[in-house]
Amino acid sequence: MDARRVRKWFFLLPPLLALLIGAGIGLLLRPPSEGPAGPDPVGIANATLLSVREQGRQIVFVGRFAAIVTASESRLGFTARKTLVVPGQVRYAVDLSRMRRADLAWDAPTATLTVTLPPLEVAGPQIDFAGAQEYSDGGIVMALTDAGQSIDEANRRAAQEELTRQARAPLPMNEARAAALRDVARSFALPLRAAGIEASVAARFVGPAGRETASFLDRPRRIDDRIRARNP
Repeated sequence: MDARRVRKWFFLLPPLLALLIGAGIGLLLRPPSEGPAGPDPVGIANATLLSVREQGRQIVFVGRFAAIVTASESRLGFTARKTLVVPGQVRYAVDLSRMRRADLAWDAPTATLTVTLPPLEVAGPQIDFAGAQEYSDGGIVMALTDAGQSIDEANRRAAQEELTRQARAPLPMNEARAAALRDVARSFALPLRAAGIEASVAARFVGPAGRETASFLDRPRRIDDRIRARNP
């Protein structure tokens, strides 16, 4: 090896050593690589939404009521009267096909998924005339005139109105909302937990004016404690 080649390697060796040392230090100081990303709660919620929407209109609660109504008519100086005791049922439903992604809201700091439901629908009442009981007075008038038919029609209308009034009372409406909220919250909570995500699901109804009319929280106790700690 001649002197010229020795001098060339002599000048190149320090930069090469510095480069190798720098690379080694960089490897030692580099933060450990992150593991694989965990399950995406938003993606799971959106996939669950598609499944929930396919269920369409769901009956969430069935209320059974009884109406007692009386109608009368006077003909020929006499009065005919009938009292009708009739049972009926009303179905409460939620049209899940109306749900959109805008109805889902994920809050990462509290690990809470909020689900807004479409309005509660009331279907019916379905009157069970086969199970009805009837008490009448004034058979002579009903035998000689059409008073009996008029009374029957009036009683049917009154029974339907009374059953509708009972069905829209606060107690059965609240029970129907609570049933819908439980079902929908569970539908979203189970896939999240199956994926290993310890999240809360808050399902709610919101009125036409933007007022929240009911809510149900499906959340582990540990997250409850975390929320209280954040909002003393």
